[in-house]
Amino acid sequence: MEEGTKPRDWRVSGVGLLVAALFFVASLTPSLIPREPVMQGALSGLSAALGYGIGSLMAWGWRMLLLPVLDGAAERQARYAMLIGALALAGWGLWRAPDWQNATRAAMDLPPVGTVHPVTVALVALVVFAALWLIGTAFTFVLRRAARALGRVMPGRTGPVLAFGLTVLLFWWAIEGVAVRNVLAAADGVFARIEATFDEGQEQPTDPMMTGSPGSPIAWEDLGNRGRDFIARTPSAEEIAAFWGEGAMRPVRVYVGRTSAPTPRARAELALQELIRTGGFEREILVITTPVGTGWMDPGSHDVLDFMWGGNTAQVAAQYSYLTSVLSILTNVEYGLDQARALFDVIYGHWVTLPPDARPRLYIHGLSQGALNSQATLPLLDVLGDPFDGAMWAGSPFVSPVWAEVRGKRAADSPAWRPRYGNGSLIRVTNQENVLDEAAAPWGPIRLVFLNYGSDPIVNFDFATIWRKPDFLDEPRAPDVAPEMRWFPFVTAFQIVLDMTTALGVERFGHFYVYEDYIPAWAATTNPPGWSAEREAALQSIFDERPPPW
Repeated sequence: MEEGTKPRDWRVSGVGLLVAALFFVASLTPSLIPREPVMQGALSGLSAALGYGIGSLMAWGWRMLLLPVLDGAAERQARYAMLIGALALAGWGLWRAPDWQNATRAAMDLPPVGTVHPVTVALVALVVFAALWLIGTAFTFVLRRAARALGRVMPGRTGPVLAFGLTVLLFWWAIEGVAVRNVLAAADGVFARIEATFDEGQEQPTDPMMTGSPGSPIAWEDLGNRGRDFIARTPSAEEIAAFWGEGAMRPVRVYVGRTSAPTPRARAELALQELIRTGGFEREILVITTPVGTGWMDPGSHDVLDFMWGGNTAQVAAQYSYLTSVLSILTNVEYGLDQARALFDVIYGHWVTLPPDARPRLYIHGLSQGALNSQATLPLLDVLGDPFDGAMWAGSPFVSPVWAEVRGKRAADSPAWRPRYGNGSLIRVTNQENVLDEAAAPWGPIRLVFLNYGSDPIVNFDFATIWRKPDFLDEPRAPDVAPEMRWFPFVTAFQIVLDMTTALGVERFGHFYVYEDYIPAWAATTNPPGWSAEREAALQSIFDERPPPW
């Protein structure tokens, strides 16, 4: 082989750069969630690195097929031409980037980006791309040296194949076994310290009938930061009376922290004991809630239900983690599943022993990972002999089994972001535009309501987005998805994955669910007596005046 044709470890691929520029530009086009320039730059750098890898692989495959290749001066000129083309394409994409970003922001009524947006995006993307290029080049360097060494002592292709396997294992150990695990361990420590803190306003209740009080078997300290917040925010009867009038009650709220008992079953049994002690089974409405990964309980949902029913409610939850939902799923997803299953089995097991005319109506609730865990562990077929009354799930992740069934088997003329399932007597889906009254048949004995926003990437992602256009981009589109958003192989999947990390950035869009939409969802689920558009407007006005819970 001539010197000029030998592979060089640190040589930049012209084809790789050209494909990288295409992926870079595609990553700048509109997506589901508006991004700050640093996040956009990180995504664009990742996309460019992916494109570079694909382009380099294409060039390598061409050579392996022994197809004609340029050499010498012609090869250098072609590589310089591709470099200039890549820079021109990237420059055009950065010029268009503010318009594309503003298209997403316009769908959410947000102000346009600033003039420095493309500059920040370019700098961050360059740093990310360079770092990933160095890692990829180091992989190639190690692989070639290992293949050359093993090829001297092993016959045929055995040496190179073994070298590839060993190099992959080495880099996997370095990245996943060292870097990722250390990051997750550090995150675990940070969240654990946050969970142990006592926020201002989290005063231990003195009423012995409240969880965490001196008269409760559940220690205030063991509730964790999220549990203490849930209990401390319990609306008073006086607050609820502003909407309900005479006869308002203080709701029953039961929460068991992760450290309150050693096992999921023990925590569930403790929750049942506390629910009985505080009179939860004597209320009109009883809700079993699976929290999000951190254990947080969204006041926008729980307070709405308490007000809607005049405080004649009981809500019970058990914590399974203090990590965010994403980290919880990546580390110990079985914890959430075990806790959701145990809590439902124990509470439902007691509920069915009570006389039907002397027990509360039973509902299931979950937000985000709570919706996933609750759907994954709910024994629907086992409870049909004595069914619960309904469920309201908000922001169901795309892998949630019931939501996946609804989306996958929806009516052909209904959109993927708001599917119509069957005749609507069992399951209905809504978003910011309340359509829960639009169904071919009236509600049956069980009501399952999904509250999902069309711009929520956690709800709408599909692994098939890597190679085909996702259904939520078909017409008609959700009102909060930019008409300018387009699908690109690989890149759109990366965009949506990154959108998941910023999905809580804009209130009432993405994964940020709010009381305006919880109100009609809970009303459709629980069917409060005398409910009307006027009552809904009155309740919303109450919450319009309340301070935000975060």
